[in-house]
Amino acid sequence: MSDHVHNDRQWYGGAMEPQPTLRLEGAIKQAADICRSRLVVLTVVFCAAFLLIAGRLVEVMLIEAGDSDALAYNTALAPIGRADIVDRNGMLLATDLPTASLYANPRVVIDAEEAAVMLESALPDLDFDEVVAKLSTDRGFVWLKRNLTPRQQADIHALGIPGVGFVREERRIYPQGHLAAHVVGFTDIDRQGLAGAEQAFDHELQARAEAGETPLALSIDIRFQQIVREELMATIDRFGAIGGTGIVLDVHTGEVLAMVSLPDFDSNRAGEAADDTRFNRATLGVYEVGSVFKVFTAAMALDTGLVDMRSGYDASEPLRVSRFTIRDFKPKNRWLSLPEILIYSSNIGSAKMAMEVGAERQQAFLDRIGLLSPSQLELPETAQPMAPSPWRDINTMTIGFGHGVAVTPIQVVSAMAAMVNGGVLYQPTILRWTSDQSPPGVQVIRSETSEAVRMLMHLVVEYGSGRNAQVDGYLIGGKTGTAEKLDPSGGYSDDKLLSSFVSAFPIDDPRFVVLAMIDEPNGIEETYGYATGGWTAAPTVGNIIARIGPLAGIAPDENAMPDLPQAVAGQDLELEAILAAYGAH
Repeated sequence: MSDHVHNDRQWYGGAMEPQPTLRLEGAIKQAADICRSRLVVLTVVFCAAFLLIAGRLVEVMLIEAGDSDALAYNTALAPIGRADIVDRNGMLLATDLPTASLYANPRVVIDAEEAAVMLESALPDLDFDEVVAKLSTDRGFVWLKRNLTPRQQADIHALGIPGVGFVREERRIYPQGHLAAHVVGFTDIDRQGLAGAEQAFDHELQARAEAGETPLALSIDIRFQQIVREELMATIDRFGAIGGTGIVLDVHTGEVLAMVSLPDFDSNRAGEAADDTRFNRATLGVYEVGSVFKVFTAAMALDTGLVDMRSGYDASEPLRVSRFTIRDFKPKNRWLSLPEILIYSSNIGSAKMAMEVGAERQQAFLDRIGLLSPSQLELPETAQPMAPSPWRDINTMTIGFGHGVAVTPIQVVSAMAAMVNGGVLYQPTILRWTSDQSPPGVQVIRSETSEAVRMLMHLVVEYGSGRNAQVDGYLIGGKTGTAEKLDPSGGYSDDKLLSSFVSAFPIDDPRFVVLAMIDEPNGIEETYGYATGGWTAAPTVGNIIARIGPLAGIAPDENAMPDLPQAVAGQDLELEAILAAYGAH
C-alpha cells in the first residue's frame, strides 16, 4: 500500500515535475508571437513611410518633368541673384524684394471649379476659366499668380485649398518709378533684363550678385534727373506738346548725368505701359534738329582753315538750287559775318559755308564727330542715323543748316561736348567714371577751333535766338534749332515743329552740355504765337541750368568774362568790338 502510494505519488510527481517547464515554454512562445506581430506592424509602418517618401520623390520628379520652373523652386534651389543698381551717389534705382508666388498641383486638387471660386475670392483679377483649365490638367505643377502681396498670401493660406501652395521668389523693384525708367529699364517676371541698363548689363548684374560684389553704379545723378524731368514736363504741358527729351552730359568724361524722355512709364509696371511711353526719344528717336547743326558747320569750316571770325557770306537774297529755294527765317538781306550767321541763324550763310568746305569733307567731319553712325552708348535702345545717299550738293547745303540728315539727341550732345571741351570726342556712357584720369577720347577739332566755337555759342545767347536761356550769374552758350517734321504724306509739315536748344555752361570753362527738345509745341499768347526753339526749349534749358548749377558746385559769377558790347542800331553787331572783347584778332 505504501509502495502503491509511493509509486502513485511518483507518477503524479513524474507527471507534475514538467509543469513549470511547460509554462515557461508557453510564455516564450506567446512573447515570440507578440514580437512577430509587432515586427510585422513595424515593417508595415516603415514600408509605408518609405512608400510615402518615394511617392513624394516621384511627385517632385513629375513636377520637374511637367514644368521647368519647379526645378528651381521645388528642389530648394534659391532664385538667381541680381545686383542692385544705384545712381552715381549711391541712390537706389533697382533692387530685389523677396515675395511669394502661388502655384498648384492639379493632381491633388479635389474640385477644380470650387478651388477656382475660392481663389477668385482672394484674387479678383484672376481669370476664372483660365484657373479652372489649369487646375483640370494632369500636370504636377502650374503657376497661378506670381509675386503676391503679403496680404494676398495670407488670405489664400487661410482658405486651406488642397494642392495649392507658395514658393519663394524675388521681385525686381524700382524705387524711383518713372524717374529714370528709360535709363534703368526693366526685367520680365523672371528678372531677365528686357530694356535699359537691366538688359545691357544683364549678365554682369547676375555675376555681381553671385560674387557678392557692390551694386552697379550708373552715371545718372538722380537729382539732375528730377530737375530735367520737372522742367521738361512743365514745358510740354505749357505748350501742349506731344513729348520731349532732355539730356545733361559731362563734357570731360561723356557721362550721362540726366536723360529724360517724355512721355515715360513706371518701371514697376512696364508691362502695362503703352508702346510710345517705353520709346526712348533720347536714343531711339532720329530727328532733323535744324539750326543746331550750324554749330557743327561753323566748327568744320573754322577747323579746315577756310574761314575765320572775319569771314562771311552774302545773304542778301534767297539761295536757289535747281527747284529748291533756301531762305532765312528772319532775313537780314546783306552780307553776314561768321558770328552773325550763327547769331541770326542764317540758312543761306550756313549753306554757302558748307559748300565751300565741300561734300566730301563735310561727310568725313560729321562721321568723325559721331553723327553718321549709331551711338556707342551702352543702352540697347539706340538707332541708326539717317543720311542721304548719294550725297549731292543740295544735301551738303541743307545739312549745313540741319536738314536732310536725322540723328539722335544723344549723338547731338556728345558731338557738341567735343565742340566746347577743347575738341575731344568722348563716347557717351551711362556708367559712372571712377578714375581721376579722363577716359580715352579722340581729338576731332583743334583746341583753338573749340575756343572759337565757345565764343560763337555765347554770342547766340547774348544777342541771338538763345536769349531766353540766360541765367543770372552764369555764362551760357548755346544754339537753338527749329525743324519742320516730315509729313507721312510727303514733304514737311508747316504746323508740326521739333524745337530744341543745346547749351554748354559755364561757357568760359564748360563742364556740362544740356539739351532740351520739344516735340510739336504749339504757340501761346505769351510767346506771340511762336513755338520755335528760342521760345520753348531755350527757357527750359535756362531753368535747368539755374537749378543744377548750385548742385554741381558752380557758384554764380557775374564777372567771369567781360561784358559784350550792345548791338548797334538796326540790331547789327559791331564785329570788331565783339572780337576785341574776346581777345580774338
